[in-house]
Amino acid sequence: MKIKNIHARWLHVPIPEDKQHVSDFGRVASFDSVLVRIETECGIVGWGEAKEEVGSEGNSRGLVAIINQKFGPALVGEDPRDISRLSELMYSGCRGHYALTQGHVFPILGRRGVSVSAISGIDLALWDLLGKHLNAPVWRLLGGRKAERMPAYASGGWADAEHIGDQLLGYIDKGGFGAVKMRVGVIDGDPIHSARRVKAAREALGPNIGLACDAHGTYTVAEAKRFCRLVEDCNLLWFEEPVTADDKRGMAEVRAATAIPIATGESEFNRFDFRDLAELRAADVFQPDLAICGGITEAMRIGAIASAWNIKLAPHLWTGALAFAAGMHVAAASPAGWLLEYSVGANPLLQELAEEQFSVHQGMVEIADRPGLGVTIRQDFVDRHTVA
Repeated sequence: MKIKNIHARWLHVPIPEDKQHVSDFGRVASFDSVLVRIETECGIVGWGEAKEEVGSEGNSRGLVAIINQKFGPALVGEDPRDISRLSELMYSGCRGHYALTQGHVFPILGRRGVSVSAISGIDLALWDLLGKHLNAPVWRLLGGRKAERMPAYASGGWADAEHIGDQLLGYIDKGGFGAVKMRVGVIDGDPIHSARRVKAAREALGPNIGLACDAHGTYTVAEAKRFCRLVEDCNLLWFEEPVTADDKRGMAEVRAATAIPIATGESEFNRFDFRDLAELRAADVFQPDLAICGGITEAMRIGAIASAWNIKLAPHLWTGALAFAAGMHVAAASPAGWLLEYSVGANPLLQELAEEQFSVHQGMVEIADRPGLGVTIRQDFVDRHTVA
């Protein structure tokens, strides 16, 4: 079995105005992602997803170019089943032969960012392809699933203090979620205004529904500490990205100052970033995004770090159907896997790209046993939204 071709497309999907939300990123008018297709000489096709930016929107021309003009051509003729080998070759580039023989990485200097995102999309497609070849779901190839269903939380929560309770309760009514997440941070101005919204949310939800908060890294260390003090009686599930991911020591300082669990990881690119978080004791929950962190191969390594440090794994799944499925498979197979993020904002790449739907019933998502990632791509959707 040999790789025949690898091709990436930028999918740009406008969101109807009445379904758009406003956050610290501004008004979100589209959902963008890169779709990766790998075909073998014997006709098996695997699909993957990569992202230029973690949020919904993003100009993906650079990411498409790296896959189509650099990594893709370099892998043509390789055996797609040798996923660990191909991962090392992509990461270490012209020094990949050293990585394969010497037992440690020899990365191209400065290897981060869009390069690792490109590796992520190809890696997902390789695992999808392998699962189809073996007629097995990816979770089976990773060691098996812990359960047939996993709990999910509803991710949204942009409303003001007067309406946030109704908004979050609406999520629970639709899927029976046992936990929800709301946005806080610079969108509210002073932390006291975010705290007011959080208190309103907790009052509406009552004591038994998990409530998480996400600041998207917009607070300073001092502001994050102050916010934690203001909401310390709200029994938060976690406080996500209190400060920028660039300030890991600051993240650790916030964690040391509060009993509220700290979650982070959607902006990190590989196991080395998560190793640093663990060693600094900066997080209680790891949230790798499989469309940027290096893919399934790297996410399992991140999961191993989490398990070794008693850190929970709850992948960032504000993604399309392929990266959602990949995160779900990893969470189901990892000892540290805990909770799945379920986007309740307008997300056409989750809701319309695939023929299958990842439905939530009584707060749980089924870990399906379809081959590969278990996603059937709707080609009409792809053709309609591909950026030329």
